[in-house]
Amino acid sequence: MSIRYSLLAILDAGPRHGYALKSEFEAATGNVWPLNVGQVYSTLSRLQRDGLVLAAEDDDGQKTYRISDAGRQELRRWFGTPVVREVVPRQELAIKLVFAMRAGPEQVRDVVQRQLVATMASLQEFTRLKATAERDGDLAWLMMLDALIFQAEAEARWLELCEARLARVRPQPLPAPEVADPARDVERTP
Repeated sequence: MSIRYSLLAILDAGPRHGYALKSEFEAATGNVWPLNVGQVYSTLSRLQRDGLVLAAEDDDGQKTYRISDAGRQELRRWFGTPVVREVVPRQELAIKLVFAMRAGPEQVRDVVQRQLVATMASLQEFTRLKATAERDGDLAWLMMLDALIFQAEAEARWLELCEARLARVRPQPLPAPEVADPARDVERTP
């Protein structure tokens, strides 16, 4: 997710203060991705340095930011460029499962089952929110919810596949404990 371009898109609609950008970003994404206000200001600083945003100080000392012509061109370029899927994003859940395997299949089963319950709860919540968004006619929020629903459905399918794979794993017998052999431990005297 690019905060840089999101802020440019908001500024394309008109000048804003930094905190207003934060609030508008969070509202546009349904508060799914909360934004740190420090991140907003550091991004604005870089955008200003790059000539994509202009800042003017108000009478009350606050800065108002507006997009520059170069910023509009950069925003249009971003809109026109497909998202590349060559780089695999780091997925915390996949990493968790890989390392849970070190503890054994039972640990992985537990992680998968807990995550599946959480994913299904998220899916239900997104579906509930979608019904409200459809009633309100909020197209941008509907598209965001559709993406979240499809991602949750894909994650649930993947977790179910993981469960099926784990069900085929035969439990490995534990090695037999060594039993002390008293005859071996007794010293023989000649």
